Amino acid sequence: MGKRERRHYLNFIIYMFLAFAAGPVSAQERFVLSGYFQPQFQYGERDATLKVGTANTSPDRSFSRVGIRRGRVKLTFEEAPGSAVLQIDASEKGLVLKDAYLQVADPWTKTNVLRAGVFEPPFGNEIAYSSVRRESPESSALYQMLFPEERDMGVMVQLRPAASSPLHMLKLDAALLAGNGANMETDNRRDVVAHLHAAHDFGQAFSIAGGVSCYFGGVYQGTETVYRMQDGAFVPDSDPRNRGRFARREYRGVDIRLHMHGQAWTRQLRAEYVAGCQPGSATDMRSRVTSTLPAHDTYVRDFRGGYVIFVQDIARSPFSAVAKYEWLDPNTHIAGDDVGLNHSVAADILRRTLGLGMLWQPGRHFRLQACYDVNRQETSSALAGYEADRRDNVFTLRLQYRF
Repeated sequence: MGKRERRHYLNFIIYMFLAFAAGPVSAQERFVLSGYFQPQFQYGERDATLKVGTANTSPDRSFSRVGIRRGRVKLTFEEAPGSAVLQIDASEKGLVLKDAYLQVADPWTKTNVLRAGVFEPPFGNEIAYSSVRRESPESSALYQMLFPEERDMGVMVQLRPAASSPLHMLKLDAALLAGNGANMETDNRRDVVAHLHAAHDFGQAFSIAGGVSCYFGGVYQGTETVYRMQDGAFVPDSDPRNRGRFARREYRGVDIRLHMHGQAWTRQLRAEYVAGCQPGSATDMRSRVTSTLPAHDTYVRDFRGGYVIFVQDIARSPFSAVAKYEWLDPNTHIAGDDVGLNHSVAADILRRTLGLGMLWQPGRHFRLQACYDVNRQETSSALAGYEADRRDNVFTLRLQYRF
């Protein structure tokens, strides 16, 4: 984001805040200013990648960094039948647009909604699970690869039967997206994504929710060469007609959530599994989040991954224990000592993480989070730097204040 865009966002926020402060009471009641800040300390082993600060400048030893992981400011204006939302993220790295959308509900049931702008893609559960509530420091590696910005530009409909209907437990979110994050669109293609969700409460002691998701899209091929896996090796397909076509980008996922409530505690279990086809580059399977068309060869990988997270309140105290296991296999057609051969690279390595943490939340506004992530990767004698497991465990200590 350039200086001009940052100035526009800041001027808009200042204008809206002054309008809220000086406006009539009726307008103030419809206008909401909210947000949260997350100052953070991280300690990583020598090969670790941290979310704050710069990369390790002494690769032979561990390192630590401090920074603002997130500094969110959100403006919401609501007046039936619609609302408008603008949210930015401010840190020492600059300003980043997170949300900017209009939303209109149907005037009859008020359960069907149309949304347009920049918003969270309706896929799975973890994207929509706000980082102000998230019990682990970050979303899983799977989602960081598939949806790096956790936002996209487009239009979405949310369909749900009326509260009086026996099918009110069902909800369908379906969107038509640009497919390159919260950035200017660069091609004539749109991606389709949908999430069918169901939830049911069994009294006040137990509730269950789950859903299925799908994503159908494409990634622009910037050259005439496309690599696909055949018999455990990347095989090039060189054809002048490949340039300008779109490689298949498809995901399918399932998610489930279980909540159990006692008189003085809450226990929850959440899990997701996603598999599909992901176009990327020779060195990275991450989805494209840029306003520039790719100019590199396209590498198509079949992947799978997921996570399981368990959160347990500790008796009547403000403490909660957290355990999260996640995995990502970015290339299901290759493993072990075959990684590093036939054009395969570190981006094709299977990764697993076990995170153990504690939360202290004495009130609604303040939270202290501590977590230690044990990261493991498969090893390969054919790939330099991965002959043995890398030393990349990470400790995170985060303060959070919300308003």
